[in-house]
Amino acid sequence: MVKVLITGSNGQVGSCLVKQLQSCPEIDFLAVDRNELDITSEQEVIKTVNDFLPTIIINAAAHTAVDKAEDEVELSYAINRDGPQYLAQAADKVGAAILHISTDYVFAGDKQGLYSESDTVNPQGIYGKSKLAGEEAVINACPRHIILRTAWVFGEDGNNFVKTMLRLGQQRDSLGIVADQFGGPTYAGDIATALIKIAETITDTKNAFDSNNYGIYHFSGMPHVSWCELAQVIFDKAVEQNVLVKSPDVNGIRTEEYPTPAKRPANSKLNTKKITTVFNIPASDWQSTLNHLSDYA
Repeated sequence: MVKVLITGSNGQVGSCLVKQLQSCPEIDFLAVDRNELDITSEQEVIKTVNDFLPTIIINAAAHTAVDKAEDEVELSYAINRDGPQYLAQAADKVGAAILHISTDYVFAGDKQGLYSESDTVNPQGIYGKSKLAGEEAVINACPRHIILRTAWVFGEDGNNFVKTMLRLGQQRDSLGIVADQFGGPTYAGDIATALIKIAETITDTKNAFDSNNYGIYHFSGMPHVSWCELAQVIFDKAVEQNVLVKSPDVNGIRTEEYPTPAKRPANSKLNTKKITTVFNIPASDWQSTLNHLSDYA
């Protein structure tokens, strides 16, 4: 039986993984959050992995507070670099593979067009730098790794842009939303589905997985939009579904009009062709996943 260890089980992706794996009787899984496993403790990681002996480790734990990371440097690196390293090392020792979630923030965000897996990385802030360090740690510690870079994650659990817009849509008649940053909104449930599909492919005893296919993959939503365009879609759907009485006026603003401690990538558009080719996983259809906005209230 395939055994999957999930870290960060109460996060946006982790909670979706738990829900979906509950309907997979062929998979035995152990889901832990930071209260049950501190991934920044090498001894705790070793004990948990040695006790459970997973076939696959899915690391959905991360320090994702982009602005706070600028001040919480040590904590960011402990969670985003050291934790993944300990998990990857432990995975390698028990012969497991590790699936690790990363981010578009490893890029500078100044490229024209889509970012491919082989493009030059150049993170601009502590969050992106610590996540890139985590990628490198995983790659060096365990040859059986899949690093899944994603962007603009949202879901029913946790804090995210969709929930923020629904809340502000009830409180305000007009909103200024950044219109010069572009990316692919990604539903957390689709990330979970992709990770499970990858895990099943890697552990398929009938069709041996080609070790050359380990490595970095991009997975995010289509079509690409600006934050301003995404907000308008959310409000339009919310009105259609009677989640909001009316849509606030959405006004596009420039990045410099909404200053933040951490620099955001202007271009977060990821090329997802590789994951579709290798694993037959399509891009996240984020628009259809907004058809049940009452679940986000």
